[in-house]
Amino acid sequence: MGSLRRSTSNRHRKKGTAVKMTRTPSSLRPPPPLPPINAIVGGTGKSKKRRGGVCLWTRFDRTGFMEVVGCDKSTIIERSSVSAKDLRTGFSHSSKILAREKAIVLNLEVIKAVITSEEVMLLDSLRPEVLTLTDRLKHHFPRKDGPEIAPSLGDQEGGEEGLENKLPFEFQVLEIALEVVCSFVDSNVVDLETQAWSILDELTKKVTNENLKDLRSLKSSLTILLARVQKVRDEIEHFLDDKEDMEDLYLTRKCIQNQQTEAPSNSIVPQSKGRSASMVTEEDDVDDLEMLLEAYFMQLEGMQNKILMMKEHIDGAEAYVKILQNSRRNGLFHLMMMVNIANYAITAGTVVVNLFGMNIPIGLYSTPDIFGYVVWAVVALCIVLFMVTLGYAKRKKLLD
Repeated sequence: MGSLRRSTSNRHRKKGTAVKMTRTPSSLRPPPPLPPINAIVGGTGKSKKRRGGVCLWTRFDRTGFMEVVGCDKSTIIERSSVSAKDLRTGFSHSSKILAREKAIVLNLEVIKAVITSEEVMLLDSLRPEVLTLTDRLKHHFPRKDGPEIAPSLGDQEGGEEGLENKLPFEFQVLEIALEVVCSFVDSNVVDLETQAWSILDELTKKVTNENLKDLRSLKSSLTILLARVQKVRDEIEHFLDDKEDMEDLYLTRKCIQNQQTEAPSNSIVPQSKGRSASMVTEEDDVDDLEMLLEAYFMQLEGMQNKILMMKEHIDGAEAYVKILQNSRRNGLFHLMMMVNIANYAITAGTVVVNLFGMNIPIGLYSTPDIFGYVVWAVVALCIVLFMVTLGYAKRKKLLD
């Protein structure tokens, strides 16, 4: 995953596009930090009722400052300038990315976040995946003890090469979130793959009810995981197919454009340079974001193919079990038919014996040594009837 950010940086160098810094005007300064947990969760009476939907959020800004705060939905709406419908729509689906004017509502698997150009708010702060994302953010954005100071024009020209490979804050957070989600999904795929090969190996040795139950449970888990991967993949594919929606993810650029519209005199770079002070062209922006999203799209595509391949192996194992069961059932039917034919031949001999067992005097009773001949004649009759019936059944292809 780390190599992806390095490759993205190399692409920026090859293009030679520079992201120049401007002095941060008052309208671009980060908003004041959210109130501490006690200030929101505490209190009694009407204020407590008003804030009944308080949840723990992890706030992380671009300077590396992090805090865990408790706030309700109205606070998030006011801070990120999103509507209640956006939060409800974004967080109600398993995977959703909503781009708004000043924020991105992100819901990928267990990662639920609201991203702005200055900070990111993470819901469910105590989840292991969210803690992993927080650690990645700490590593990627080391803490800065002071406010960012914009370099002078000379510093900008000299440090242009060092700044050209830096993506906007919201893109870096989005990339790290996608990295964590892909790692989480990939670990699930690997676990199910290991379990699948173990169950399939047991099935090849012996088919039992327990193995068949495990196989059905595994197939259900794979179906659920495939649907989850498909939703994340489709969400990324949606942005790859629509450049306008992709451009809406550039919160920093929209923020700078709004500032330049309101107060163009704040820019320290002359407009004669042909482009904005801290922006690259829209075409370059779309290309950079497209390559970033496409890299994770390909990872999810590979995971999807791996799951589909495992499902094909499971379907093949189920087909093998059905063929094996049908073969055993056919063998049982064959045995039953052989027994029935033998029973038919023996019954014919029994009829002859019963006839001789009747108390009707006949001349054969007085013939010496007649008993042995009658017994062997009855046995021969049974054998002949058995062979004739068996040959007829084979000629009619009732038996193999």
